[in-house]
Amino acid sequence: MSTDGRYTAYDSFAWAYNRHWGSVFSEAVFPVIDRVLLRDLPPKGRILDVCSGTGQLAGLLSKRGFRVTGIDGSKEMVALARKNAPRAAFRVADVRSFRLPPIHDAALSTYDSLNHIMTSKELESVFRNVSAALKIGGGFLFDMNMEAGYRTRWRGESAIIEDDHVVAYRSSYSPQEGLGRMDLTIFRKVRTEWRRSDLTLTQRCYSEIEVRAALERAGFDVVRVFDAGRDLVPFRSEGRALFLARTPASSSAGR
Repeated sequence: MSTDGRYTAYDSFAWAYNRHWGSVFSEAVFPVIDRVLLRDLPPKGRILDVCSGTGQLAGLLSKRGFRVTGIDGSKEMVALARKNAPRAAFRVADVRSFRLPPIHDAALSTYDSLNHIMTSKELESVFRNVSAALKIGGGFLFDMNMEAGYRTRWRGESAIIEDDHVVAYRSSYSPQEGLGRMDLTIFRKVRTEWRRSDLTLTQRCYSEIEVRAALERAGFDVVRVFDAGRDLVPFRSEGRALFLARTPASSSAGR
């Protein structure tokens, strides 16, 4: 991470994420988003995509007619997002400190992006910033990896091998620290030269109680928590929870 707080480590990883991961989760979870959130929104409603990555979800939302603003700390991911979702607007900004006016009908954050926020205080800051960008009664749907997900999925080694690149990664989880860690080594062929980059991505495991408390301190009402391994058929992701929160339906909270 750079001195300005942006998640610059993700810059070198952006092209690989875009090629191998960006579309997979977005397309799988989109029917859930549609059922749980989008059907209640007005046509051409405004949606804030928090930690928007390489923009595949924003592209799907734009095709449905929604007006999307994406926020992400990686300038390389945002550059790719602008190509993947040309009808959406994107900003390079730290989600812990961004400011937008309360014009959005809903907000989303997907693919355990918020697990990359490493403290409860910072997570509360993200929630406050999202709340401030939403209209009264606006919904916020996001997913997070939970303890069961780290224990079952964050372990072992794997690799993607193609003619012009190799992405090797090792995942691990420390229950004592509540931290998931993914170490990546990437080889990419640029013209005739192979280039190597190494990076480590870390995630914090939050309990449902901690997430609920941070939401409530930020002024949200927690509407429902879904178990993605059980409640959202045909979408299944063991050890992942989806939280649906809303800003209060009145201005009594000082909005």
